[in-house]
Amino acid sequence: MDDLLETAIRAAQMGAEQLLKRWATISVREKAPRDLVTDADLASQEAIFSVLQRAFPDDQLVGEEQGVASHVPREVAAQGPKPRCWIVDPLDGTVNYVHRLQSFCVSIALVEGDQLQVGVVLDPVTEELYVARRGQGASLITDRGTRARPLRVSSCADLPQAMVACSFPAGVRRDAPEVGQFVAVLERCRALRRLGSCALNLCYLADGRIDGYWTQSVKPWDMAAGALLVEEAGGKITSMQGTPLQVWEADFIAAATLQLHQQLQSVVTP
Repeated sequence: MDDLLETAIRAAQMGAEQLLKRWATISVREKAPRDLVTDADLASQEAIFSVLQRAFPDDQLVGEEQGVASHVPREVAAQGPKPRCWIVDPLDGTVNYVHRLQSFCVSIALVEGDQLQVGVVLDPVTEELYVARRGQGASLITDRGTRARPLRVSSCADLPQAMVACSFPAGVRRDAPEVGQFVAVLERCRALRRLGSCALNLCYLADGRIDGYWTQSVKPWDMAAGALLVEEAGGKITSMQGTPLQVWEADFIAAATLQLHQQLQSVVTP
């Protein structure tokens, strides 16, 4: 394990510590209608950034709670040409967290140029740690770091046998494209879930627990680490149109196999 991955793990652990410390006494406000932020998001991001900045002071940092909104590529470019950028979601699954539900996590990715290099996702409740390094595979580390096993996607190649997940935007309306897609996939797959954490959905796909996942409503910090985990676990992830994934665009279709990816894509982008 190299310095980049080790530092990302340490940063994720520091962020997770802040989330657990504040879970019983949450202070919540709305960033936008039905789009929540808590004091825990902010404390977690501060802890993560502190670790990353000390280790790699010349690297760029982009996080959900630093005021970078929809035009991420423009904002990143405006900060100057830095070869490496850390993309941080200090609390993915905020609504679950606020309602005392599981399925929330810390997500940290490193992108160099336009290529993801490191992905780390930590579930503070289960203590499952998902890690990936480009070209070196992906692993699940459990039992406080004492056990590790390689991640591998399922072999599911047929949508009627697939467990699929999706994500909706905050404040989704009945006429939104995602609603029509949801119904279309629901009619064709074995089961469809909306679990509330993009990063964990991608981890579960990498681990063969679900078989497919699509969304048009997330941000780069939600999906960057998980996208690398899926790739390194042997899965297929592309834009909604089937073109190579662009981390700063963040809409995508992911599946365990090429066949399943093609079937899922044909349903959500007819």
